Amino acid sequence: MTEIAVTIKTLDEKGVLDDITNLISKNSVNISYAHIFLENNDIGSIYFELENVKDIDGLIKDIKNINSVKSIDIHDSLNDIYGKRVIIFGGGAQVSQVAMGAITEADRHNIRGERISVDTIPLIGEEDIAGAVDALSRLPRIKVLVLAGSLMGGKITEAVKKVKKDKDIIVISLNMPGGVTEVADLIITDPIQAGIMAVMSIADTAKFDIKKLKSKKF
Repeated sequence: MTEIAVTIKTLDEKGVLDDITNLISKNSVNISYAHIFLENNDIGSIYFELENVKDIDGLIKDIKNINSVKSIDIHDSLNDIYGKRVIIFGGGAQVSQVAMGAITEADRHNIRGERISVDTIPLIGEEDIAGAVDALSRLPRIKVLVLAGSLMGGKITEAVKKVKKDKDIIVISLNMPGGVTEVADLIITDPIQAGIMAVMSIADTAKFDIKKLKSKKF
């Protein structure tokens, strides 16, 4: 079994995606991830991560024979490049401090062979944060969510419950009022320490196991 990632540039025409996916299916190849967007000049870009590719050269040749296909490139997968994702939501000041800790700690592990990336978005308001948490169900490679704010509960708490059910992720919360702390896996007062522990909890090169902690509040 071989796994590959490909980017296919095509004309923006009806039925192009159907032609490509049918061809991939006929080659008994599984599509594990796909991302599609339209570039300038009516050119579509289709990114696939493919599994069970037994004849890479044959598959590439067949795809190139589709009239609408302009080019196809083979490259490393997003997992190989960006790896596990740490997501940080909340107020600007808290988010920046959590990000500082997470980026510093991720750098320490990444130079030892890990691939951990950090994504942040400063948000305020129950609706916006709840919507962002709910959207995590539609994003790949997320391993840990850090909620950095002064007050979070209500719809945010319900969104956290849902995403934990849908995805196998760790949720870390700053110590704050609201129901979020009741559903988080770890509650940390210091935002920089929260970022550090977020990375440590998912790094293969770390000896930290969140499940072995006797207390979840620090």
